Amino acid sequence: MVDVILLSVGLVMAVFVGINIGGSNTGAAFGPAVGSDVLSKLAAGGLMALFALLGGWVLGPNVVETLGGDVVPAELFSIGVSIAILFFIGFALLISNWFGVPASTSMTAVGAIAGLGLATGRLDWAVMGRIVVWWLVAPIIAFWISGVIGRYFYPMLVAKFEIARTQGPLFQLNRSGTVPRVAFGPGTTRREVIGTGVVVAIGCAMAFSAGASNVANAVAPLVGYEAIGMEQGVVLGGLAIGLGGLTVGRRTLDTVGNDLTELPLLAAVVVELVTAVLVSFLSWLGIPASFVVVATMSILGLGWGRATRTVTASDAVRRGTDGSVSVGALAAEGEETGVPTVGHPHPADEVGDGRNGHTENVPAIGEEDPEDLPNAGDLFEPGTTARVIVLQNFVPGIATVGAYLVFRFIPLA
Repeated sequence: MVDVILLSVGLVMAVFVGINIGGSNTGAAFGPAVGSDVLSKLAAGGLMALFALLGGWVLGPNVVETLGGDVVPAELFSIGVSIAILFFIGFALLISNWFGVPASTSMTAVGAIAGLGLATGRLDWAVMGRIVVWWLVAPIIAFWISGVIGRYFYPMLVAKFEIARTQGPLFQLNRSGTVPRVAFGPGTTRREVIGTGVVVAIGCAMAFSAGASNVANAVAPLVGYEAIGMEQGVVLGGLAIGLGGLTVGRRTLDTVGNDLTELPLLAAVVVELVTAVLVSFLSWLGIPASFVVVATMSILGLGWGRATRTVTASDAVRRGTDGSVSVGALAAEGEETGVPTVGHPHPADEVGDGRNGHTENVPAIGEEDPEDLPNAGDLFEPGTTARVIVLQNFVPGIATVGAYLVFRFIPLA
């Protein structure tokens, strides 16, 4: 009877953690799409639920094995230990969600399990070192990939793929025939439909990678203890993450979609694609990736690459440079081109037929005047950015220290 009660408590804690994971990651995946009115919060939550479950099912078991038996021996995961670890993960993430900040769920989960390993002297330092190395390397890779895109390709992408958003619904139901059919809304262009589809598809890829990386954070202790099987754990974690996306995810959608950054939607698509590919790759390796850190470094790399187009590499070496860039380079992109990316209303007389995309006027590297990169507002809103940075480091620390103290002085393990 006692075992059944403890198992029930463990399952409730796993769902609690999954809900908070979903709330934290929905903003990172669909914040740009919601902030630009491409998706509603309800639609974003539904897509998060579907693709997080899919990602957890396809790649999630690799990460579950790492957290459920590699960082510390699986034999340490009694039902009491599993409940305690899940409590600290969920409690720490609850704090971040309360403030509407998408914290690193992987760092939080690894921190709680590492606290157990440190308290018992059973932490596998080789596995932990491998995880930490990837935590350091992945953001650097994200920075440089995005930097190369920003320096060499981003202006051409803006010229080729800038998409005006028309007023009114994207689609409407045409009842003129015998059978009603879905048709483009008034003024909707094919280019607008394709662009909107790409934005949503990239968000779905982010949700897939979030599920692949983070489903383990909710169920790895229970799977390691063999209280539930791998398949059961993946389904439970995926559904809980989806429920979190539909409920508490609304707060982080507001923060990422509206408060944190003035990043144009095209830049957000680039950042999300880079992040989704890297996090999915790390999940395939069994590494619990730091989702939000990778995304943040991708944003910084894209902005840095965009701003360095004012000087060629040879000129920089010959003249020297102070390394300063305009963080408003991306935020000002819409003002430079005169055409906003998808999700923002466009003046009716400039919408045309959507067949823009002329790249012949894009200046070459070194020919772009710094005056063409006006500081049209910070890339990040300072107050919100400070809150995000503080909590993203504070939240994993809470889980690590809390777990260490409990397992050090209370004989659960």
